[in-house]
Amino acid sequence: MSAPAESPGSAGPRGAREPRDSAGPSARTAPFAHPALFYAGRQEYLDGVLPFVRDGLAAGEPVAVAVPRGNLELIRDGLGDIADAVRLLDMREAGRNPGRIIPGVLRAFADAQPAGRRVRIVGEPVWAGRTPTEYPACAQHEALINAAFTGRRLTVLCPYDVTALDDEVLADARATHPTVITSGRESGSSAYDWEGVVRRWNQPLPVVPDARAFAFTAETLPVARHTATGEAARFGLAGTRLDDLALVTAELTTNSVVHGGGSGVLRVWAEDGHVVCEVRDGGRLTDPLAGRRPASRDQRGGRGLLLVNMVADLVRVHAGEAGTTIRCWFAR
Repeated sequence: MSAPAESPGSAGPRGAREPRDSAGPSARTAPFAHPALFYAGRQEYLDGVLPFVRDGLAAGEPVAVAVPRGNLELIRDGLGDIADAVRLLDMREAGRNPGRIIPGVLRAFADAQPAGRRVRIVGEPVWAGRTPTEYPACAQHEALINAAFTGRRLTVLCPYDVTALDDEVLADARATHPTVITSGRESGSSAYDWEGVVRRWNQPLPVVPDARAFAFTAETLPVARHTATGEAARFGLAGTRLDDLALVTAELTTNSVVHGGGSGVLRVWAEDGHVVCEVRDGGRLTDPLAGRRPASRDQRGGRGLLLVNMVADLVRVHAGEAGTTIRCWFAR
């Protein structure tokens, strides 16, 4: 699965003419707007992003930019003295796990702003190095933005490098964004179907045959957690990352007991520089935004999947009629 280059194209002149508002009219009028910016090369990237940011600041709107570090430096340089007025985030760190982008990046910024004020965010969740294992979570994230912010006064502009992305990724971008901007022109996407993307990438996660498996019930939850941490340590996970895996295991196995029929199966294995833990149970997860809503201060319970998304490097979920599988990756 090809991903957009972190630093696109060749440099163009700093003073090149820029379109007035690359996010088009939807960014100025609709309560929520979610355009995709299709670009080819560095100058098209800057011509699409910089006016969006500058116009937001000129209108008194809070602006955040969450893109991979190389592109973040391009934007910071292009903004010059006004860069300090923008919340700048390296998406490689803040959005390593696509499941944490909505609660930990987009909602975290938007919810901190004064009520009723329109907010602008540039979000680039797909970059060079995203793997086929990661991509389904990226596609579902882009789709679920549309559900998470319905009715909010918010515009999320998502850049896509047409020179570096597979056709499948660009097709998904058209399906997850109601409008697409190409060469400064915005048009509606006839392929828009975010719910279809969520369903299509809700793919079964095959059992890893040589993984250590442990069937657990309420009575054996402590043993399940001990089994997970013991296997993870044997595979080289240590320190805070081992603590994170222990916390995730505790949350997922407890959820299985409480919401998944009282039992489940835990598996742990090593894969491509990561330790992976997985929990399968007979429960049905019907809310696609589960784990992607920030918890309110007075909320009691319901934080388990949110916590899992916030600490794991990647989370993949398969929810089906026969049960739910949640698989989490931790870099060694």
